[in-house]
Amino acid sequence: MDLLNTLVDKGLRRELPTREEALAVLATSDDELLDVVAAAGKVRRHWFGRRVKLNYLVNLKSGLCPEDCSYCSQRLGSKADILKYTWLKPEEASAAAAAGVAGGAKRVCLVASGRGPTDRDVERVGRTIEAIKEQNEDIEVCACLGLLTDGQAERLKDAGADAYNHNLNTSEATYGQITKTHTYADRVDTVQKAHAAGLSACSGLIAGMGESDEDLVDVVFSLRELDPDSVPVNFLIPFEGTPLAKEWNLTPQRCLRILAMVRFVCPDIEVRLAGGREVHLRSMQPLALQVVNSIFLGDYLTSEGQAGQADLDMIADAGFEVEGAGTSSLPAHRADAAAAAAAAAAAAASHGPCGSAAAEAGCGSACGGCSGHGHEAAPAQAEPGEVRPDLVAVRRRGAGTDLAPNA
Repeated sequence: MDLLNTLVDKGLRRELPTREEALAVLATSDDELLDVVAAAGKVRRHWFGRRVKLNYLVNLKSGLCPEDCSYCSQRLGSKADILKYTWLKPEEASAAAAAGVAGGAKRVCLVASGRGPTDRDVERVGRTIEAIKEQNEDIEVCACLGLLTDGQAERLKDAGADAYNHNLNTSEATYGQITKTHTYADRVDTVQKAHAAGLSACSGLIAGMGESDEDLVDVVFSLRELDPDSVPVNFLIPFEGTPLAKEWNLTPQRCLRILAMVRFVCPDIEVRLAGGREVHLRSMQPLALQVVNSIFLGDYLTSEGQAGQADLDMIADAGFEVEGAGTSSLPAHRADAAAAAAAAAAAAASHGPCGSAAAEAGCGSACGGCSGHGHEAAPAQAEPGEVRPDLVAVRRRGAGTDLAPNA
């Protein structure tokens, strides 16, 4: 297939496909699906071998968010029956993170709902990062606290944060249909702040919110332009009690085509299979490992993932290996560029704070998208227009509870 040969060649050269080529991947038939996955797999293996990076979420503060993101179970007005609690203490968060590290996670993602952190919140998260790194010196810590104001990214960096997540979620053209309380430009600004502070930028999308193929291509091309080190791809979890509860638009085949398109556009970037994989990919999750090089281990923010041991078994059975703490996740050229950017940011910080306009904040975690799904096997594909709470298991263990976490 000429299209796939062209995309593989471009991926090996880190050359951006055309929009028409990216759209053509999404338009391929189910009969061509294995060819699409195999082509994306060639690009994935060229840059990342057969390694799979494990990431572990710790929900520092759950629910009660003033933002109105339609996909999110923690949103303003959400009737989803999720756990609600205020900030975990640093020692509680460190204990939760330790479970993920023990399961093989290389990165711990600290997430808090809300419009964005106050300076006091940043100090609190800084103490949490320090507590985690005291126990696990080599573990990467990614913060996800919403949009940042001036100087906050630098303070997180000084506290030991390695990365910052803030997802674009969908295209600029359709963003206003999903969220009214902040803008797409606000989100872009926070990713740029993370970059400027020398943090590894993490920014991705949510598929399955009723968007068009053009919207998906637009947001992925925008992400490529922002040049994050990692791109989490979430598949919408239609939580009962949220505005998108009836948006069951995805099939396993559609999810695989989306992942392949992201890999072709972002060939040497960490592509992370994030929330919703258990719901929408189901038994085809191992096939996705041919395309992505990173997943979340265990549970998500407000819902449960499949058992942590099942994740590890899936990786091994598919012929992949868990990436060790001593291995660089990124190809050498990206790792070197990231180190140079961090050094430049540190040098700039030594000459005083850099300034830019303060932004409104919004949850950067794609709370609904990064929420995941229950660990039970999913029933048959839901039909559009249905509400299917049986496909989504709300998290009742781990952070914020007295029960052991899933990792």
